[in-house]
Amino acid sequence: MAAPEDNVHFAEQSLDFADTAFARELFGPRNANLDTLARRSGLHIAACGSRVTLKGEAKACDLTRNLLLQIYDLMHAGLRLNPQDLPHAYAVLEKKPEFALDSLYGETIFSSGSRRSIVARTLSQREYTTSLLNSDMTFAVGPAGTGKTYLAVAAALSLLLSKKVRRIILTRPAVEAGERLGFLPGDLAEKVNPYLRPLYDAMHDMLDPEKTAEMIASGVIEIAPLGFMRGRTLNDAFIILDEAQNTTPEQMKMFVTRLGLGSRAAVTGDITQIDLPRGPDGARSSGLVQVLRILHGVEGINVIYFHKDDVIRHPLVARIIDAYESYQTNSG
Repeated sequence: MAAPEDNVHFAEQSLDFADTAFARELFGPRNANLDTLARRSGLHIAACGSRVTLKGEAKACDLTRNLLLQIYDLMHAGLRLNPQDLPHAYAVLEKKPEFALDSLYGETIFSSGSRRSIVARTLSQREYTTSLLNSDMTFAVGPAGTGKTYLAVAAALSLLLSKKVRRIILTRPAVEAGERLGFLPGDLAEKVNPYLRPLYDAMHDMLDPEKTAEMIASGVIEIAPLGFMRGRTLNDAFIILDEAQNTTPEQMKMFVTRLGLGSRAAVTGDITQIDLPRGPDGARSSGLVQVLRILHGVEGINVIYFHKDDVIRHPLVARIIDAYESYQTNSG
């Protein structure tokens, strides 16, 4: 019987890019993007000027050539390349060789003029943004860095500016303070600010700080701790509940029943990062974990699960998540 490697075909391919500036951006500083792609594909990839040479398994060469040509065209169309786009795109084409990457990167979720346009970077992110823009309630569950909160804010701003909603409400549980903020120094804004900072950061990344402040002052954007949602009916709003793994079952039930006419909701969380205090039995009772069971299959509700392959942060973050998963598996 022939060894498996006897059936592997090797190839060498070269690509020449007409626009040297775009080629340099595609290759990355000191060809760092190509080095990342080489590790992902198993190919030897070398660049000289605006030419890149691929050597290795023929199927991987074809896939990588296709990827580089598509990304180059998308850059000409306005895509601002993220260093992790190449390995993510490789994973997409590995599963679906005929996939057109412009259907992933080509659709802008939100753009605010001089600031960068927000696009989905993985298939899970595309599924998520489609749900955010079209479904009544979307749950996003997965590790940090997968864009759960960031994309929800982008979708909310897109719907606000297209007048499909009249306001945005951003909330999260102040779990460390147990929603009892009176003992903290300062006025209300100063008390809750540490818990809501990630939501402010996402908003400021997409809008000028002055515009954000103006919209908050006018009530078009409201950022408040979860306890402030009790007793309200929220109409014509896009409501984002962040860090939902730290809600109690009672808080989660309260939140999902606040949805009013013309409103949509996004609920984001990481069920591996529950910070709630343990009960007498040693367990943590997370409202997010419970609601995913209760609302499974309910019409109008979508649940999107993200994984480490969807992490859009420093590549080290995905490796850290891997290490923790391995540790928990081996310790279990």
